[in-house]
Amino acid sequence: MHFAQLPAVDAAAVPSDGFLLDVRENDEWAAGHAEGALHLPMSELVARYGELTEAVADGRRVHVVCRVGGRSAQVAQYLIGQGLDAVNVDGGMLAWEAAGRPLVADSGEQAFVL
Repeated sequence: MHFAQLPAVDAAAVPSDGFLLDVRENDEWAAGHAEGALHLPMSELVARYGELTEAVADGRRVHVVCRVGGRSAQVAQYLIGQGLDAVNVDGGMLAWEAAGRPLVADSGEQAFVL
């Protein structure tokens, strides 16, 4: 699948107060995620779409992230089609971790990208 016109941003360039939507699966999220991110697995996005629109009712940009950027690209494209201001986080959570951005784990132990 090719996303020629899909807006993307480097993980290091996501504002610290930016809105992050993590579309990875539950086990990936539990291992390590960005604090304050909204977790909506890609497989549940349509069913739980209202949670997202409620969270960004102020019209702020949605930074969509997965592990490497494939799933999030599909979700960002969908969200743009729904009229939201969405961008794909290039390189996903692997790039987030590599850029030294903070991670937290559900277990309270050392967080990592699964």
